[in-house]
Amino acid sequence: MLGTVILGIGPTRFAAMNLRLYYVKGVPDFVKICPNRSVPAMRMPSAEVVSFDMNGTLTQNHFVEALWGEAVPRLYSQVRGLSLEESKVEVYAEYDKVGERRVEWYDIKYWFRSLGLGDDWRALLESLQHHVRPYSDASYVLQQLGRRHRLVVTSNASAEFIEFELGAARLREYFDSVFSCTSDFGEVKKTPDVYSRVCSSLGVEPEHMIHIGDHLHFDYLAPQELGIRAFYLDRNASGRTEDFVVRSLTEFLDRIASV
Repeated sequence: MLGTVILGIGPTRFAAMNLRLYYVKGVPDFVKICPNRSVPAMRMPSAEVVSFDMNGTLTQNHFVEALWGEAVPRLYSQVRGLSLEESKVEVYAEYDKVGERRVEWYDIKYWFRSLGLGDDWRALLESLQHHVRPYSDASYVLQQLGRRHRLVVTSNASAEFIEFELGAARLREYFDSVFSCTSDFGEVKKTPDVYSRVCSSLGVEPEHMIHIGDHLHFDYLAPQELGIRAFYLDRNASGRTEDFVVRSLTEFLDRIASV
């Protein structure tokens, strides 16, 4: 079964005014440990740190869509004296030239320089603050988990975006640290090495960390390869039924309540 996600917080490609979606193939079910009842199953190590992806996990994608799909082209149209539709054609073409495999893709400062938009990118973000919408379960779950665990954000968004969105969503107070793949590690996606560097920065072993996010590969397969207990957040209820799948942060909270 295929799961649909929007990758990252860079300028997503737009085709016929629709977001380009990326699909990730499912992975085979895991073989259960200790099928012989006479052999006791291993107890999971206690979790010191709980790590969260941001967009699609804590916050919805309205802000990302509004920024790259509308606000940046509109500002470009004002600077160049173009119609909005003409501006979108040119800006989207520039997005495509860079592509999501380069760190510049995620850097708002790069796009302001490249498109000749000046240097007041913060004002543009502030103008879109009302588009930042946390999921309804985020604040409660973070409040509960924060009583027993250190909470961090691990995202491929730039540091500026992480801080802005968490602040606008009133979620920043719950987190001890935030980690940006692009800003902190020069990587465009979350790899096992990125998670290893996060653990090193926190002074915690992988087996004492839990991560959750809405991308099957970058939020589940990559961290669990390192030994981190990971969960795939399937908010769209794609039909996956594996043990590592949860459909809300509330379900995630219930699943790790005893960890």
